Amino acid sequence: MWLKPEEVLLKNALKLWVTEKSNDYFVLQRRRGYGEDSGGLTGLLVGTLDTVLDSTAKVAPFRILHQTPDSQVYWSIACGERDEISQHWDWLQQNIIRTLSVFDSGEDITSFVQGKIRGLIAEEGTSAADEEDPERFREAVLRFERLFGLPQREKLVTYFSCSYWRGRVPNQGWIYLSTNFLCFYSYMLGTEVKLVYPWDEVSRLERTSSVLLAESIRVCVRGEDHFFSMLLRLQQTYLIMQQLADYAIVRFFDKETFNAEHPLANPLHITQRALEIHARNQSFRAFFRLPQEENLCEVHESFLWVPFSHVNTLGKICVSENYLCFASQDGSPCHLIIPLWEVRMFSANCKECHGETRLHVCVFLSEDEQGVMVGQSQAVSTEALMNVFHPHDAENLDPKMLKERMKEQSWQIHFTEYGRGTGMFCTKKTGDLIVRGVPETLRGELWMLFSGAVHDMTSHPGYYGRLLEECMGSSSLACDEIERDLHRSLPEHPAFQSDTGISALRRVLTAYAHRNPKIGYCQAMNILTSVLLLYAKEEEAFWLLVAVCERMLPDYFNRRIIGALVDQAVFEELIREHLTQLTEHMTDLSFFSSVSLSWFLTLFISVLPIESAVNVVDCFFYDGIKAILQLGLAVLDYNMDNLLCCHDDAEAVTVLNRFFDSVTNKDSPLPATVQQASATANDKSIQKVDISDLIKEAYEKYGDIRTEEVENMRKRNKLYVIQTLEDTTKQNVLRVVAQDVKFSAAQLDELYMLFKKQHFVSCYWSVCSPALQNHDPSLPYLDQYQLDQSQFSSLFNLLQPWTTHTHVRSLARSAFRLLDENGDGLVNFKEFMCSLGKRSRAKVDLQEYLKQWQEDLQRREENIKDLPRIHQVQFIGLTKTLYGVFHGNEEEESLYRAVARVTSLLLRMEEVGRKLQESSPQKTPQSTPTSTAQPETSPTLPTSPETETLAEGEGDQPESQANQQETAPSHSDITPTSTSRPSTPTSSPTGTSSPVLDTPTDTPSSPSAVRDGDWSFSFEQILASLLNEPSVVRFFERAIDTDSLIGHARKNQNMGISQPSATLRTI
Repeated sequence: MWLKPEEVLLKNALKLWVTEKSNDYFVLQRRRGYGEDSGGLTGLLVGTLDTVLDSTAKVAPFRILHQTPDSQVYWSIACGERDEISQHWDWLQQNIIRTLSVFDSGEDITSFVQGKIRGLIAEEGTSAADEEDPERFREAVLRFERLFGLPQREKLVTYFSCSYWRGRVPNQGWIYLSTNFLCFYSYMLGTEVKLVYPWDEVSRLERTSSVLLAESIRVCVRGEDHFFSMLLRLQQTYLIMQQLADYAIVRFFDKETFNAEHPLANPLHITQRALEIHARNQSFRAFFRLPQEENLCEVHESFLWVPFSHVNTLGKICVSENYLCFASQDGSPCHLIIPLWEVRMFSANCKECHGETRLHVCVFLSEDEQGVMVGQSQAVSTEALMNVFHPHDAENLDPKMLKERMKEQSWQIHFTEYGRGTGMFCTKKTGDLIVRGVPETLRGELWMLFSGAVHDMTSHPGYYGRLLEECMGSSSLACDEIERDLHRSLPEHPAFQSDTGISALRRVLTAYAHRNPKIGYCQAMNILTSVLLLYAKEEEAFWLLVAVCERMLPDYFNRRIIGALVDQAVFEELIREHLTQLTEHMTDLSFFSSVSLSWFLTLFISVLPIESAVNVVDCFFYDGIKAILQLGLAVLDYNMDNLLCCHDDAEAVTVLNRFFDSVTNKDSPLPATVQQASATANDKSIQKVDISDLIKEAYEKYGDIRTEEVENMRKRNKLYVIQTLEDTTKQNVLRVVAQDVKFSAAQLDELYMLFKKQHFVSCYWSVCSPALQNHDPSLPYLDQYQLDQSQFSSLFNLLQPWTTHTHVRSLARSAFRLLDENGDGLVNFKEFMCSLGKRSRAKVDLQEYLKQWQEDLQRREENIKDLPRIHQVQFIGLTKTLYGVFHGNEEEESLYRAVARVTSLLLRMEEVGRKLQESSPQKTPQSTPTSTAQPETSPTLPTSPETETLAEGEGDQPESQANQQETAPSHSDITPTSTSRPSTPTSSPTGTSSPVLDTPTDTPSSPSAVRDGDWSFSFEQILASLLNEPSVVRFFERAIDTDSLIGHARKNQNMGISQPSATLRTI
């Protein structure tokens, strides 16, 4: 076991210990009296000493010491028996030795080794023991909250000791994995390293190895790579990280496939144990193709008696709520699925075998006619279309029909030997029969069996019929799209030239769109369903479609076809691994992604004749997506020479199309009226390729690709594909927005990430946050991410450059109302940036702005809003807001005086105007030149809650205001009529830097609107008065350090902090 590093002296210890292995940094020693020399006199003496001097514990026979380079100082770091100490030594050799060479001094090396060993000791007490020792985990949670400052709602899942590589120097510390963040902390040699990265920004997550790092985990965030190594449980850590990243991606970006009833739907209830159980259930269902409702209950190692080979096969028996499953582990592929409702009787007894007591269990199954399709419900069409339009002719002695009968006989022999239906043994022989081709009469039955659709249909009797009753006659966008594509589905086949086939296709597609409205209907589903209907009954075709869309090809049939893009990325990876010659010739493999998209979406049905494509579908239902990847590699390998001669993509497309036209199925028993003969079918100069030979070659050359490997590649590439789509969205948005704002490209990028992140921050700790609906990938790029008022206010507060004051929320609400022109309660990034762009320019010519504004107002352009006048309550609020904005500024005293002078001047102007109005009631007061421009018929807006807050707020005056009472008028001075009844406040813009306030549009010339004693000001009056104060002009013309604002917002956004910085304005 690992020991807490303690210094030891070797001067006298050498007589008691023998060195067995050593290197520049570590020494492995054996205690005398153990092993080879245990029978000698020295060994007997040492053993006696150990017994006499250490009566409470036996001294470990082996130990590992760390030697500080260029010194005689040694540290004990591990001890134990030979097997355990050998494992520790090997781990040090693989993970530590090569790392230590990067340090410059022996003290640094010793400090690093000590820190690493202490981390390993602590980690050995964590992991699964955390749930048994809640106190230890509680301490880790408190440490996590203290170090990273995240909200207490953030759920820590687990933590591990590891090293983080920054440059060539490792930093020993702890990695903390929480629901929404990956965090790391290290404090070593006076250097603190702290990382906080959200899972939704991770684009790559994979295990890697290099010359310096034996094995590490690479995490790519926003284009920057981070490496974590020296993990005691590297695979376990990697799997948990992978699950958390995938959970975040599905929840935030791929909501079409995220189920509210997901076992991990609540981010506050995610634990390490819950993740492990969820991963185990997923693997169990995927391997045995079981319904999504099944969960693994028990797993036990056992032997299965295999009657066809008369041997016991070692494997694991897996038990769920409704199934008993077995998978072999002795190298011979064999698995079995037994539905528990088919079990008639259990028999168990104990027997002695080689001195061990073993439990023998016998399972007796109920007899069914064919052992398949138990409990199927009534469907509209009870026959496969191929049986209707091409019935099987038993008396036909055509050579192709004879081969077809031979296939049927081979399968009948297989059924006799291995069983038939859900209880059939699936072995290597089963796979060989699939590769050779499935008989036409058995195709529907075997598709149902191997896809697992038979289990879905059996466990949901009558479900399809109920769906049809609910959805038939209804109208939706999906129904319209289905109607448009019905006659484009295998139009050459007679079955879809009649109402029988078209009606069945319509019913299946409509029923599925009703079952899964998140997917609805997607192009290519019609082609796939058409082929399914040819060989399966209508209800069976429906459940086959469910199996394909929801289990075998996840995320394929949605708006962004993410699943197909992921498998294309996997395909590119396999091309680089297996077709290196082609990779060297074509450095950009994205061409194959675009060409192969239809291969994956339609399972080669769209590029191959139907009689050949069904053989591909046979392999797909048996082996899953692995069969499609293998066939794709075989196609490219077959055309390797021609592809290497191509000079552009067009030539390569021509080569592949010509090849697919040459593919035939020489053993197909279908008549010519059903087969889809290509244009080159009668061209004898073109060499024909038989589909059976092509599939056989694919399995021979690329059959070593394992399903587990493909699934791991899928998970790894899904992060990259979704982040690539997000980057594409970002680039398109920035391209549009950059034309309207004066920010650098880097600043725009950072602001977009802040805008997008604000959407996610509000969704991190909520199960079904309404804000999740504000992200819709189906909308145009600009509207895919939108913020509501609450989200906007938080981001506005983070980016505004003034100190905190009580009116900041009112400012944010008013700004939001101004930006939300369409009144939908949402603001997109362009609208948000346009407001920031006007405020964050390096220098604004306010005089020119006022002149331009007056000219626009005089022209009465439609895009110039009529600004209402501000009444006394609102003006008081405006004055308080200005005091708050100026608070903390170096010219605070001067600015306060300026505001006081402006206030006094405006009140005098209003008083003069009032006197003139009283003396000349028929004339418009000269002090309000633009008051007549307000339309008398303008409606009065509803009361604004924020202005009421402004009027009631008394704690918003800064304390320093008391020091300037001698020069600035008090509130009683600037509100001479504050005891009069206030007018109804409404909202309108008041300027570039003042808060947005509301007021009625009635002017003093309207006696019904203005009561005796009320006063008001126009926007031009206020702005002109402020422009006469140099200190105010300087304040609003100072440049804003945008990078500091962005850095402050980025630092505090994860922590839920929405307060502005007090020191971000620069001179």
